[in-house]
This record gives sequence, C-alpha cells and structure tokens, in this order.
Amino acid sequence: MEYQLYDNGILMGLVCKGDEAAFTELYNRYWKKLFAMAYSRLKEMQTAEDIVHDVFVSLWANREKINIELLENYLATAVKYMVLSRIKKIERERAYKRSYGMAAVIEMPVENALHYKRILELVETEVEKLPEKCRLIFRYSRQNGMPVKHIARELNISPKTVENQLNKALKQLKMAAKTFLHLF
Repeated sequence: MEYQLYDNGILMGLVCKGDEAAFTELYNRYWKKLFAMAYSRLKEMQTAEDIVHDVFVSLWANREKINIELLENYLATAVKYMVLSRIKKIERERAYKRSYGMAAVIEMPVENALHYKRILELVETEVEKLPEKCRLIFRYSRQNGMPVKHIARELNISPKTVENQLNKALKQLKMAAKTFLHLF
C-alpha cells in the first residue's frame, strides 16, 4: 500500500484496526516535529525522545478506544502535557534536593543511631522476603538509582512491569514498616 498518499484520517482508521504500517507512517510523519517541540522546552535529547516515544506508545495502546479528529493537534497536545508533567517532576526533585541539601546535620544520639541501624536491618530483611524478580527490580531502582526505562531494558521487560513490581515492593515494605515502627 502507498501509505504516504493517505491522509491522517484514513491512516488513523487503519491504525484503529491494528495496521502497524499505517502507524509507522504516522510516526514517520510527526516524530521530528514532536521531538522538536519537546526538546525546545526541555533541552534534553533523551527526555524529549522518551516523551515522543511514550506519546506514540500511548496512541498505539489506546488505538481501539480513541476518537481523534485532528491528529496533529492531538499529538502536539499530548507532548505538551507530558513535557509539563516532566518539568513539574524536575522542579519537585530540585526543591527536594534544595531542602535536603540545606537541612542541618544533627548529631544523632547513640540510642537513635542504634534504632536507625535496627530499622535498616528490618527493612533489608523485608526486602529479602520479596519475590526474586520484585526484589531485583527494587534493588536496581532504590540502591542503584536506575530509572524505570533502564531497568526495563536491562531485564528485557516492559516499563509497566517494572512500575508494577516497584509498587508491589513498596506496598509490602510499607505494611511491614507499620508493624516494626511501632516497636520503636
């Protein structure tokens, strides 16, 4: 088929039916423009690429549910909101780092240091109780500081699976923390 000759409406109709070639044509038509939009705001190539990729992944994943009249506007708006969301996240991280960096170092009494050490031991024990895959993902994320997408690539699984496993681990650790924090 000559997909380059089709307008967006026809291509979206084909995409809704699962036509990967039509989807590829839409991707090829718009990815540069969308990347330029994201990059102009973020000034980070990898982040801009990730946002464009996420917009298209979402388009494909929701192809059977969505009804788009003006595809270019839809894609541009999706990128805009993802960029704004990313900027807010970056700002929250900066604010946290500023407040954390300005926090005064307080000398910890010996008793508090022992409690702290005991809590860390209990947390480590709970981490060991996690299922193997969940524990591995949690350690990559928390101890190595790897982002979700890197963990997904490293383990050859989807980012959504990584997020689900992290949520599962955190939920289990929070429940365990409630029990042993009452001891102190």
